[in-house]
Amino acid sequence: MLLNPSYKYFLLLLGAPINLVVLFFYLYRRKKDTYYSLLDETRNELLESGYKDKLEVETLEQLQRKHQFFGQIRSQEKTERQAKKMTEAMFQEKIDEVTNRKLQLNQQRRLNFSGTFESLINHPSFLIISFIPGILMYILIFLYSRPYLKYVFERLVMTLFVILGVSVLVFTILHLSPMNPAANILGQTATDEQIANFNKIYGLDQSYLAQLWNNLKGIFTFDLGKSFAGNEEVTTTIARKFPITLTLTVISLIMAMLIAIPVGIISATKRNSFWDYTFMFIALIGLSIPSFWQGLIFILNFSIKLHWLPATFNPQNWLSIIMPTIVLGTGLTASVARMTRSSMLEVINEDYIITATAKGLSKRQVLLKHAIRNAIIPIITVIGLQFGGMLGGSAVTEKVFNISGLGSYIVDKQFIPDIPSIMGGVIYTAITISIINVIIDVLYAFFDPRIRTKMKQY
Repeated sequence: MLLNPSYKYFLLLLGAPINLVVLFFYLYRRKKDTYYSLLDETRNELLESGYKDKLEVETLEQLQRKHQFFGQIRSQEKTERQAKKMTEAMFQEKIDEVTNRKLQLNQQRRLNFSGTFESLINHPSFLIISFIPGILMYILIFLYSRPYLKYVFERLVMTLFVILGVSVLVFTILHLSPMNPAANILGQTATDEQIANFNKIYGLDQSYLAQLWNNLKGIFTFDLGKSFAGNEEVTTTIARKFPITLTLTVISLIMAMLIAIPVGIISATKRNSFWDYTFMFIALIGLSIPSFWQGLIFILNFSIKLHWLPATFNPQNWLSIIMPTIVLGTGLTASVARMTRSSMLEVINEDYIITATAKGLSKRQVLLKHAIRNAIIPIITVIGLQFGGMLGGSAVTEKVFNISGLGSYIVDKQFIPDIPSIMGGVIYTAITISIINVIIDVLYAFFDPRIRTKMKQY
């Protein structure tokens, strides 16, 4: 870890009290280390043999020939000074080389900081005493020693930077917006004094950097403040609206996978057949239909004409979530089906599939054990990307079916613009998408042994 720049400083910082104790032991043991006595012995031997003087003469001659060859005019004093500097560096390299060779012959190791730490940590008493003050450091060491945990940990750290970047970008766009929140909320009849008082209450009279800092501080302390419209706690409001959006998206995602993956596999295995053309034609229609139009058609037919399903969402009636789920999942189902077909077609003609078939495996075994496992990576990628789009694109579906979710909440607030509310909604969405991306990265390793092997070497 000390050789890894990404972890070195975190390791030293998190375990500062323990590292100071280790440094004390290192400096104490260093005085008795044979390496430094061998180093002095080697230096004296080389000086007595005249090696350094001979090296300096050779270096000076080489520099003079070099200057003469390239036609460079240098003073003798400057050339000698450069030769001494180069000689000192080469002489030190020679000392280190000879000293290390002597250590190897004596089967000894040079004392260093990491070696001192390793020797101390092997004592149970030191480990017990240092556990509480160095618990963060030990957790980091544990994560680093486990490839899978290290991989997930690094992705979560990257998520924090993504959230920070998204927060800064969204706030900057809202800050530069020509719309005036005070005028939009208070109305055209508001006086300058009322607008100034509104801006003072919500901190809109402060500089850009001050407002940005307050927003970032609120995000990382889970205090998003109060919304401009309604003066309600943003965190509480989003926590109430986000679950229905997430539930709607997850159900649509599950429905899409259950339908699209089998459809894509059938289309690939029965290429250019009636089923292939039919499924892909339906998928093309699913990609082309606007979600708002599809929602209105569903309401017109299944609610108004047939009276099968309720037209608007009602948390007390589970039937009311059927139409929004189908509308939201239609585009995802079509995309996943087409990607599954394309990915399967690339795989089923590979040599290892032909070999597996020639060995006598049934068609079902070949598909399940070989084809699907190798074709699943692009499918997982598309599902992850589409999931993020569904979270952001659910606003249209929520509006059509009168669902009080996060998507419609952000849309309503952006026309003010209600900065705390929009920031809260975007951050919740960014966190969810980032977590989904971490899950997708882990699924890559689960399905593909090549990625799993690289993670072990990571």
